[in-house]
Amino acid sequence: MGFVRLFRPLWVQVLVGVALGVVVGWLWPEFGASLKPLGDAFIKLVKMAIAPVIFCTVAAGIAHMGDMKAFGRLGLRTLIYFEVVSTFALGIGLVVGELIHPGAGFNINVATLDPKIAAEYAAKAQHGQGVVDYLMHLIPDTFVGAFAGGDLLQVLVVAILAGFACTGMGEFGHRIADVLENISQLFFGIIGVIVRLAPIGAFGAMAFTIGKFGLASLINLGALVGTFYLTSALFVLVVLGAVARLCGFSILKFLAYIRDELLIVLGASSSEAALPLIMAKLQRLGAGKTTVGLVIPTGYSFNLDGTNIYMTLATLFLAQATNTPLSLGQEATLLGVAMLTSKGASGVAGAGFITLAATLAVIPDLPITALALLVGVDRFMSACRALTNFVGNGVGTLVIARWEGDLDRDRLKAELDRGPGPEIGVVLVGTPSD
Repeated sequence: MGFVRLFRPLWVQVLVGVALGVVVGWLWPEFGASLKPLGDAFIKLVKMAIAPVIFCTVAAGIAHMGDMKAFGRLGLRTLIYFEVVSTFALGIGLVVGELIHPGAGFNINVATLDPKIAAEYAAKAQHGQGVVDYLMHLIPDTFVGAFAGGDLLQVLVVAILAGFACTGMGEFGHRIADVLENISQLFFGIIGVIVRLAPIGAFGAMAFTIGKFGLASLINLGALVGTFYLTSALFVLVVLGAVARLCGFSILKFLAYIRDELLIVLGASSSEAALPLIMAKLQRLGAGKTTVGLVIPTGYSFNLDGTNIYMTLATLFLAQATNTPLSLGQEATLLGVAMLTSKGASGVAGAGFITLAATLAVIPDLPITALALLVGVDRFMSACRALTNFVGNGVGTLVIARWEGDLDRDRLKAELDRGPGPEIGVVLVGTPSD
């Protein structure tokens, strides 16, 4: 019975799934690569419920808030925080790349690289949108289209409009908000059922990654992968740790509190796989529902700390590996362009690589074919990007909630001291309705 209890916590099951996936992908590569649908299916199941949760949470929160000035102030502070921290992450990637030189000694001749390998990502990057196109894209073609397409920012726009509409309907609007809150609880319950499949999804995703790309690719580019993981860890522990301390909580206790979600993100290599879960956990930590509902989905497009570190660090690696010198002006241009191209990248695996392709376009001396060097290890770095993005959005939500006076600091301290607490299903269904 003690052995059974050991494997009862979800985080243990996910960890076992990840470990088994590594073993299967290593020993039977072809079979491991064929298990990709298991990971994809789990992510699709979770994403199925994300849009309704965000819509109901944000719309109901705005309706109950009733103060449009307060909501506008929340949105402005959210964007300010995201821009400051994201720019800091981009700068750290540049500094570490210059200090460690992970690409030094590779001496790669780009003429020997297969241009077809990076062609797909380069083509996707070339379809990038201008500012006007991006803003127009935020408006869905139809009300239902926002949900059908799964675009989080479109859903957020629709939710904000619905919340504003409810505030002008008096008592009837409040009744609608109550209904939306009840519907959100239904979808949180659905996610509580789906998340039980996380160990299987993590097993399939990891088996595919190891089977498809192999551990040998990690050895070949170990300097880059190791540098990126170390930089991301330092960013979380030092930078986000300092931000958390200023906000009145410990980053280590916070990481321990969200360990289930972190392992799900690690196994799936996608921060979206645990988006509804972190929303529930943050509300349980004392952050207001409206703040959580606005900051989290917005952060998935505007606060991608891991992706930012990866873009500048990987660009310098490619320049060093191909012996392409970059001037200070080119690095400054890279930083400025990356501040724009990093916005809108989703939490799905592979989006960071496409964003990197778009960023490389500003450095003509560095051929886009150099991306072929990273294809084999990008999936391994995708997991670290997702984890860093995930933690960054969680910390950011608590910071902005305190900035807004929308954080119950006593509950935050009590919850973090108590630890992860009940099973995920209980946390989801029992989310406070502040």
